[in-house]
Amino acid sequence: MNLRGAVDLSALKARADASARPAAARQAAAPSPYIVEVTEQTFPQLVQLSSQVPVVVNLRATYSDQSTQVTTVLEAVAVEFDGRMLLANVDLQAQPQIAQAFQAQGAPTVVAVVKGQPVPLFEGVLPDPQIRAYLDELMKVAEANGVTGTLNDGSQPGPAGAEEPPLPPLHQEAFDAIERGDYGAAAIAYRRALAEQPADADAKAGLAQVELMERVQDLDAAGVRQRGADEPDALEAQLAVADLDLTGGHVEDAFGRVIAFIGRTSGEDREAARRRLLELFDVVGVTDPRVTKARSALARALF
Repeated sequence: MNLRGAVDLSALKARADASARPAAARQAAAPSPYIVEVTEQTFPQLVQLSSQVPVVVNLRATYSDQSTQVTTVLEAVAVEFDGRMLLANVDLQAQPQIAQAFQAQGAPTVVAVVKGQPVPLFEGVLPDPQIRAYLDELMKVAEANGVTGTLNDGSQPGPAGAEEPPLPPLHQEAFDAIERGDYGAAAIAYRRALAEQPADADAKAGLAQVELMERVQDLDAAGVRQRGADEPDALEAQLAVADLDLTGGHVEDAFGRVIAFIGRTSGEDREAARRRLLELFDVVGVTDPRVTKARSALARALF
């Protein structure tokens, strides 16, 4: 199956739940050649560097606990990326012209510069996994624009503790089940993880994807698509085609089919389709621009 744009389950294994990491380990990650304090005088140098690596600009307020939380995560990621990005911390009060250049309304505000062009990322405090998702997407944008260099010339050691941290037990159980091809068992493990921590974004994304994989693994694609064409108002027929579209990489087609069904139906079928669409959003990733666009279309269909 080709799940382009979907959550990479192998990445879920490699990325441990950040809340399980000791605070001391995060603090130890901060001193790094890939983390710099920026002034108006030194900022032009960073713009030049953005043709080599993406520069993440952390517009922060030193007095703000929220800024401190975001900075801690960003600094840890900068160390882990080992020179493939540069983190530029900016004190909003001391460097107001930089804040104005990025039209920052408050702190924390995080933007990036790639090939001299600004790339908005996020404002305010976000969960660690969501911040990391934004930075992962930034690296994809940089790669698409030919920015694939590194600041590590070989003189710097790799990031401390480079070996993969262990997953929480239920996440590991889910991943082991996925390795066996037992998507049902993986779904059970992810549901248990969500019962323990309802805000666990990785478990939610993993559950949405393994449920999708379980639904499509035995489908007759030709038969499903024929039924979808013959029965445009049949809930299960339309959802099955949307599943096939998503696993084939046709993300917009999958979203559009379900939204169109929602727009022309009502009652329980409409609500069931809406719930499935939200699950598909989780599969693709809530930060994906196609999800943002589809959310707007869903709102128009509903109201």
